[in-house]
Amino acid sequence: MLRSMYSGVSGMRGFQTKLDVIGNNIANVNTVGFKAGRVMFKDILSQSVAGVTRPEDGTTGGVNAKQIGLGVALASIDTVHTPGSAMTTNVPTDLRIDGDGFFAVSPDDGTTKYLTRAGNFTLDALGQLVNGDGMFVLDSGGAPIKLDPAAVKSFSIAQDGSIIGVADDGTSSVVAQLGIMKVVNPGGLEKLGGNLYKMTQNANANGDETLTTAGDLTAGTGAIVAGQLEMSNVDLTSEFTEMIVAQRGFQANSRIITTSDEILQEVVNLKR
Repeated sequence: MLRSMYSGVSGMRGFQTKLDVIGNNIANVNTVGFKAGRVMFKDILSQSVAGVTRPEDGTTGGVNAKQIGLGVALASIDTVHTPGSAMTTNVPTDLRIDGDGFFAVSPDDGTTKYLTRAGNFTLDALGQLVNGDGMFVLDSGGAPIKLDPAAVKSFSIAQDGSIIGVADDGTSSVVAQLGIMKVVNPGGLEKLGGNLYKMTQNANANGDETLTTAGDLTAGTGAIVAGQLEMSNVDLTSEFTEMIVAQRGFQANSRIITTSDEILQEVVNLKR
């Protein structure tokens, strides 16, 4: 069989995957804290028809190798962790990280930690700070944040993540401290859906889940901005351009297959 046919098949598979990623990006153009993905390709191992011949000084010249490529494969599907634009909501529990770092949430007492850039948090009836799925937002010690409704009448959140509560007598004090996790390689995080990421061995060394605070210049976790949300970093102009490229690439590779089929048909028709 012709090598070109299988090269065309691999190209169609690759561009189909690229279209899948682009479709997911466009679908999440308004998802809070969403990070776009991108597909990178690499060539498959080439078949050597003839090897390299080394040159001999004053005798013979060198001859390059003759190789035929065997198609394309996926090199990686990356998550692009560039910051999204800020949307002002003026809701005091809506938080945005101005810089690197992730919020930590947990479905239990803090034993299980998930990471997120979506800061659309709320207070439940017990004064617990939770996300849209009811997961607890963790403090710098890894415990769920809870504000006593009887003791705290109002509160504000500072840039370092300090939750400053105001009592009945007008006195204020820090009642909790938001926990922020710095990730060395954000692309190594595992997506779980629901704007959540899971720590892996390739995101932090040994899967370290140590929490720190915002505004830490040493850790580089950035500052907390209350009353704002980080929107998706999907650029529609770029996505539609890439969609055109992927569509034409898919069509071109399908043409390779049909052309190869026509050649095989001619070979069959040699014997009539």
